[in-house]
Amino acid sequence: MKSVGLARRAAAFGASSAVLAAMVTGLVSGPAQAATPAAAGKAAPAAAAGQAGHKPKVSITAPKASTGDYQGTCPVKVNFSSTIKVAVKGKTELAYRWVHGDGSKGKVKVVKLKGHGNKYVKVKESLTFNGDVKGWEAVQVLGPRKAVSKKGYFSVSCANGDHGDDNVRVWARAWADPDSYVGPCTPGDKIDFGGVIKVNRPTWVKYRWVLNGDVVDSGTIKVWDSRRVDLGYSPRHSQRGWAQLVIVGPDEGASNRADYKVWCKDESPSVKVSATNLVTGTNHDGCKVGANANINSTGAARVKYVWSVNGTPVAKDEAVFAGAGTKNVVLADQVLAGDAKNGGKITLSVFGPDNNDSITQTYAACEAKASVSAVRVVGQRNDMCKDSRGPGVDFSATLHTTASATVKYHWMVNGKQDGPQLERKVDGDLDVTWGIGGTHGASETSGSIELVIDSPNSASSGATAFVKTCPPVA
Repeated sequence: MKSVGLARRAAAFGASSAVLAAMVTGLVSGPAQAATPAAAGKAAPAAAAGQAGHKPKVSITAPKASTGDYQGTCPVKVNFSSTIKVAVKGKTELAYRWVHGDGSKGKVKVVKLKGHGNKYVKVKESLTFNGDVKGWEAVQVLGPRKAVSKKGYFSVSCANGDHGDDNVRVWARAWADPDSYVGPCTPGDKIDFGGVIKVNRPTWVKYRWVLNGDVVDSGTIKVWDSRRVDLGYSPRHSQRGWAQLVIVGPDEGASNRADYKVWCKDESPSVKVSATNLVTGTNHDGCKVGANANINSTGAARVKYVWSVNGTPVAKDEAVFAGAGTKNVVLADQVLAGDAKNGGKITLSVFGPDNNDSITQTYAACEAKASVSAVRVVGQRNDMCKDSRGPGVDFSATLHTTASATVKYHWMVNGKQDGPQLERKVDGDLDVTWGIGGTHGASETSGSIELVIDSPNSASSGATAFVKTCPPVA
């Protein structure tokens, strides 16, 4: 009964028979496969990799559809793609599967990776649809670390059928933004009308914009649940009026009247804008910088503004003043990279109807924080075995900093410092190594090793136990 219900829901999406079978099979047999030897064999290597040490970092991009909002004849094939990023140190196995919006899941696939550094794996999936559907796809990583991507949304609207339906009901609402304008009446939109069309079931809707009794715009759109439509208007003289969103089909009706008023004022006295009180803030957790400032206007105006970091524009918007006043604007945290981590400048530039202005303020450099991975055994030197000593052992660990910094550290063997304090310049990740000699009068060398960071902050790799034995004499 469970599989039949799923098949009916999937069929309602308009998927092809092959896709329906795959979606139903993936959802029903997925848990059972996890108990089979074959499925366990796929999951075991990824689990083993995680148990052996630090689990590699994994990130996934949201799936993208080749036709995210398709309108046309059906059947249609929609291709989905996503990229999985894995921080590889040695060998690991990437296990993943596709997750569908109807609740089903695809087969688990495994990709073997080796080397050091970030590896990028592009994964793809194709689905064929025969009818209207609206849904999403996601990618689930099962190993070496569990993760799920954001949802990639898509829709298919098949236009090879009759769009009319006597049971369809359509509603509309309209508004003016702003509903009152004061300023020079020069070319350019002064009043923006927004409207929302709602339906009780997906359908094509034909609509018209009526401005003060005259039809000024029209169109036909597919509406799933609700959809917004807009109209811009640039009056050339002072006036009062209204706009209305009229539904022509398949149902008939009209929205409320969105009233507006316009007062065209001479450009003198001119409106002056300025930028003041710029404050910057450095977020040392993740090395980001943000800011806020005031935009001032001596009268009614629409003021555009641009934020720049070290001369590069990073965000833009506009502030609307109905009269003289001040508005506070905010630059959201921006991630810093390269030389920008060492400090720089943030600029806010404002553009008014009669003048422009800007303000610049410096921001503080990111305070670097250092960390270290677990120590790894990377080599064994058996030449010492000839001198009645255990083998020499070589080790490696990865230093990491959030910004460029000088890292001071030392190695600890069996709880005691081994060698002097060392110093390295680190900007990101840097592998460091250490080696110890074999134990006298023994055939094996064993103990524990640890890397301790002394500066710019305290951190430790934790102790790693090791045992290495001389090979038997031939």
